[in-house]
Amino acid sequence: MNNEQPNQDFVIGHHAAMASLNSEHSINKVFIQEGLNSEPISRVIKKANQQKIVVQRVTKKKLDLLSDNQNHQGVVLAVAAFKYASMEDVFKLAKEREEEPFILILDNIEDPHNLGSILRTADAAGVHGIVIPKRRAVGLTSTVAKTSTGAIERVPVVQVSNLTSAIEDLKKRGLWIFGTDMNGTDYRRWDAKGAVGLVIGNEGKGISRLVKENVDEMLTIPMVGEVQSLNAGVAAGLLMYQGFNSRHQL
Repeated sequence: MNNEQPNQDFVIGHHAAMASLNSEHSINKVFIQEGLNSEPISRVIKKANQQKIVVQRVTKKKLDLLSDNQNHQGVVLAVAAFKYASMEDVFKLAKEREEEPFILILDNIEDPHNLGSILRTADAAGVHGIVIPKRRAVGLTSTVAKTSTGAIERVPVVQVSNLTSAIEDLKKRGLWIFGTDMNGTDYRRWDAKGAVGLVIGNEGKGISRLVKENVDEMLTIPMVGEVQSLNAGVAAGLLMYQGFNSRHQL
């Protein structure tokens, strides 16, 4: 992708940059496009200067290269590789909020834009953490960070070797695991109170067989159109907010 250090990643755009600067994420350098002096860019530069982070003016071509031609808005941060959380971090966050754990489990989500949008909604809906597998799934990348508009800094993401084993462990810790399927309980009747885990399946294949065997109850989203499936990010958003409404009695 570029000639920068291999053990770092990139945060792209105003909102994601400010979220990183306001977090504990280790930032190596701030790249600003030459000739741009907007208010959002001024805020990024001011925050970087306060933290004594090197700010370098570069060409748009350089930023295009660093961002893989994404919409960088004239701002790219070179940051330490995104760190994954532990399961203990997730339960600690729930305890700090004095809430029962609400955990999202993603079964081989492959599109970084889907993961980024799911992170953004998870942050808004009060999810305490997201669990993803190490293999055959997207991880925390600059595209995910950009799409999440800063939520990547606020929602713990746990990467596990075996999703089925992780679900079994969560069940031992008292979570009731819900999945999504064509046949199941209408999601609008979902009672998400208590400690719950919600599984969202792969964009094309849905929930894998082994994971499905470990789900306690299936939920379905009724549809009347000819297309009987939803984008994974959209489905996750509907279910997370139903869970939020149920948990907060809205």
